[in-house]
Amino acid sequence: MVLESLISAAKAEKEPWEAFFLGLLYSSIAIFLAIFIFSAEQVSLVMVFLTVLACTALMYKLLYYEGKKDIKLRSEKRLLQEHAKALSFLMFLFLGFVVSFTLWFVFLPGDLSNSVFSSQLNAIDVVNSQFTGNFFNNGSFWFILGNNLKVLFFAIFFSFFYGAGAIFILTWNASVVGAAAGTFIRDLLHDKLLAAGAIGAASYFTAVGTGLARYLIHGIPEMAAYFIGGISGGLVSVAMVHYSTPHFRRVMKDSFAVLGVAVIFLIVAAFIEVGITPIFF
Repeated sequence: MVLESLISAAKAEKEPWEAFFLGLLYSSIAIFLAIFIFSAEQVSLVMVFLTVLACTALMYKLLYYEGKKDIKLRSEKRLLQEHAKALSFLMFLFLGFVVSFTLWFVFLPGDLSNSVFSSQLNAIDVVNSQFTGNFFNNGSFWFILGNNLKVLFFAIFFSFFYGAGAIFILTWNASVVGAAAGTFIRDLLHDKLLAAGAIGAASYFTAVGTGLARYLIHGIPEMAAYFIGGISGGLVSVAMVHYSTPHFRRVMKDSFAVLGVAVIFLIVAAFIEVGITPIFF
């Protein structure tokens, strides 16, 4: 109850930046509890579950709050602007998760870090084994886009059937991004150590900044699409509740408009990941 009551849905939309610190707090507590209570084989998934558990009540309230707007507001443009407030909060929450998972991955002892993020590292290996290279001609773009559309579907599915369930998909993705960025950062630091024989504070800041940028350049629009999908699924769920009322058609129309925005975000994210990110990293 303590973590659930830190912020309300209305305040979350007025001061979305606070979600960044909530993300840091929720995920850090989850990692600490998972490490000290559960066995090494369970930690990687338990920490995701505990992070989700801390967010569930707030996520449910936020979706309910957005559903009420669909019933009250008639302008589609105004509705999209209102939903953007919820999206802003969720994106800050996601960034808090990513930064927390990344820093824990980097600064935990190597063996413990690999154990804590074992499931995430396995997921990264699976994706890397199927990734075919550099752009449209070899299928990489379509592979990335297809995989992301699957995740979008599950975000909508979880949100529709479990209300706040989309937060599980999104927290899991944040932990995978954290593990990937953390691996990239550790490799950079290792190279600097071999080259210079020592690592200063500036090297840590540079490596962490580079590692986060490497994955957030395409990760931000990608995660935004998943959050939008979660909102869309929640709106469809609200529409089902009002099936026999005049509000049903309007809520469904809004949910599909929101879903269309999510697909556009995924196309942009896939283009950046395959066509732009490799140029700089």
